[in-house]
Amino acid sequence: MTGEISGSLNLIGYGLSAIGGAIGVGLVFAAYINGVARQPEAQRVLQPIAFLGLALTEALAILGLVFAFVL
Repeated sequence: MTGEISGSLNLIGYGLSAIGGAIGVGLVFAAYINGVARQPEAQRVLQPIAFLGLALTEALAILGLVFAFVL
C-alpha cells in the first residue's frame, strides 16, 4: 500500500486568495480609520475611496473562488 495523495490543489489556491483578500480589506480600513482619526472633516472624501478599495479587494477573492472551481 503506497501513500497516494489524490485531490486537487484548487482549494489551497482559494484559501490563499481568501487570506489575501482579508489582509487587503484590513489594510484598506486601517488606512481609512487612520485618515479619519487624523482629519475627521475628510470623512466624506475618504469613505467612497475606502469602499472602492473594499470592492476591488473582494473582487480578487471572488475571482480566486471562481478559478478554484473552473480549473
